[in-house]
Amino acid sequence: MLNILWLVLGGIWMALGWLLAAVIMAISIIGLPWARSALNTAAYTLMPFGNRAESRDVAFGRSDLGTGPLGFIGNIIWLVLAGWWLALGHLISAVAMAVTIIGIPFAWAHLKLAGFALWPVGRTVVPRR
Repeated sequence: MLNILWLVLGGIWMALGWLLAAVIMAISIIGLPWARSALNTAAYTLMPFGNRAESRDVAFGRSDLGTGPLGFIGNIIWLVLAGWWLALGHLISAVAMAVTIIGIPFAWAHLKLAGFALWPVGRTVVPRR
């Protein structure tokens, strides 16, 4: 039920922002690794309740390229190119949602997504246990 309300109350707009970031990254061939992260996050943005983001080395029990030094560099590049404006969009949405009492859970979801927007490489979305 929360995911449906989330979509109606603006979650779909932020998912479209993530899709736009994915398209821009994919057009620039070099940005293909970030495009995949942006697409995964767009799906997470559509249904944030019942899911959570965690490091891939924790989720899968082993490290990979995205969880090591290359992932750190990838996150820095992501932060400069797209992460800050997506996080800003989530922060603005969180403030707008927090104005009403019914919007507080949605504001909290936007704040979680804002943190994810700043540093998505090396993380994955898993169902809440």
